[in-house]
Amino acid sequence: MKKRIMTAGMLAMILAMGMTACANADTKEKSTTKKEQVSESDEKKEQKMSDNEANVMNEKQKKIYEKIKKTYNAEEQQKIADELEKKKESQEYTLSNMLIEYNPFGTNTQSLYVYFETDSAVKVSYTIHVKEDDIADFSRNVYQDEEYQKEHEFQVIGLIPDTENTITFYITNEDGSTDTKEIVYEMGSLYGEEAVQLDTDVKQSADKLEDGLYVVLGNDSPSMDFMYYYDNNGVLRGEVPLLGYRSHRLIFDENSMYYSISEKKMAQVNRLGQVTKVYDLGNYKLHHDYVFDENGNMLILATDTTQDSVEDIVLKLDVNSGEVTEVLDLGDLFGEYKKTCVKNSSDELDWMHINTIQYIGNGSVLLSSRETSTIIKVDNIYDGPVVSYMIGEKDFWKDTSYVSLLLNKKGDFTIQGGQHTITYETDESLADGQYYLYMFDNNIGISETRPDYDWSSIGLKVSSAVDGKNSKYYKYLVDENEGTFELVDSFKVPYSGYVSSAQETGDNVLVDSGLKGTFTEYDADHKAIVTYKMDYEKFIYRVFKYKFDGFYFEKVNNP
Repeated sequence: MKKRIMTAGMLAMILAMGMTACANADTKEKSTTKKEQVSESDEKKEQKMSDNEANVMNEKQKKIYEKIKKTYNAEEQQKIADELEKKKESQEYTLSNMLIEYNPFGTNTQSLYVYFETDSAVKVSYTIHVKEDDIADFSRNVYQDEEYQKEHEFQVIGLIPDTENTITFYITNEDGSTDTKEIVYEMGSLYGEEAVQLDTDVKQSADKLEDGLYVVLGNDSPSMDFMYYYDNNGVLRGEVPLLGYRSHRLIFDENSMYYSISEKKMAQVNRLGQVTKVYDLGNYKLHHDYVFDENGNMLILATDTTQDSVEDIVLKLDVNSGEVTEVLDLGDLFGEYKKTCVKNSSDELDWMHINTIQYIGNGSVLLSSRETSTIIKVDNIYDGPVVSYMIGEKDFWKDTSYVSLLLNKKGDFTIQGGQHTITYETDESLADGQYYLYMFDNNIGISETRPDYDWSSIGLKVSSAVDGKNSKYYKYLVDENEGTFELVDSFKVPYSGYVSSAQETGDNVLVDSGLKGTFTEYDADHKAIVTYKMDYEKFIYRVFKYKFDGFYFEKVNNP
């Protein structure tokens, strides 16, 4: 790859950069066909790939995959970081002589590493511009430990592949005056074949969209897997390679970002893109979700591969030591019910299928069980877990000893069916013991491990993965004191019998209808602003919007 460096309108000397370019020869070749229709048994499997299951890759993809394996090797990453330190010490890097490396750590194929020093304390921002008229400029303020400082080291993300990118850096002094530095960078190809510009259906002004990047999690592929960052214009601003399977969400602590990179591994990544730790879960396979508790431990939904059942375990990962501990086996709490369940069409005893975990403090969690269309609150998760209550259909549980644990439904509505991505939300206006709980209500009635139950009898009449009329955004008010839950907000969204997500972002709601391959941001009145359409192979597992404030970008102190 080539680059040309210019200073505010004047062409300067070309910098020598040790770039690890993603050359066109390494581009992914299409080896799979888009699947518009997905069988329900395939949906049960949800594309569980092991770390090394690359048997459908072509030769070019296999070469790229070898690079990705090195990316998720913390020792190799440290060697790269050490080399960067040597370069930083080898000479003086200034605004007119910046140290710039293309994606040195391999964690985002649309990024640059930048380092330089200034004589006075300044803050830094950048704008990426390309000649294509349909791609708008991308501008961000970079993260710094202090708002104004003399040493500057950061990632530029958002480069456009296979084109010439003009990046203008704005160096703002404390008195408000600004210097600029422009570089022209010709970027090569992506690792994958995802669209750089998504098809969009714009219903309202894009000004109504909340700030941030849409992070597409789980555009599952039988060959190579990625996370994608898209901006509000539907333009690709980040391609994050994975070892396999999918990422399920991004979670952050003070200095790092965490995400799953395969069924058995999690990664810790710093602001510069360096993979600082890789966590191996041993005999466990993660699925669907993970969250931090108040002590910085990660709780992970998992399968114990030594057991006869799947997707019914919660692990604790100590991110400092890497120690993995099993803290909850739902078979211990629901053993009587588990005995009544049968294997599904994938020959798995997927009797609970936990797809979301929310930590709500004091050792309590909320778990979303897709297979029982029930939300379960578990207390004392670290020291003798107990079921506090459940939010589900009493008729489903009526012949079990667990029916007394169900909260009372307040009002006349059809209960959630096969729900995904439940989110716990508190509000200062609520009384103690009350909270909101919102979700993507798939609106499906099916339980393969409990085939005797007739979901249509309670209003969930659709059992197909793709043939329903609509799914829903659901929001409950839960009152633990009264032992009730009521539907306080809902609206219809494109149908997806499995997977999918809902996220409140500012005043808007972002909804991913996974089996449709679309995601839409709705305004406060639940009217669509923009719908984005992906060329998906199986489904889009989740889409969440992240501002990345305090990580890639300047931390914004909201009042």
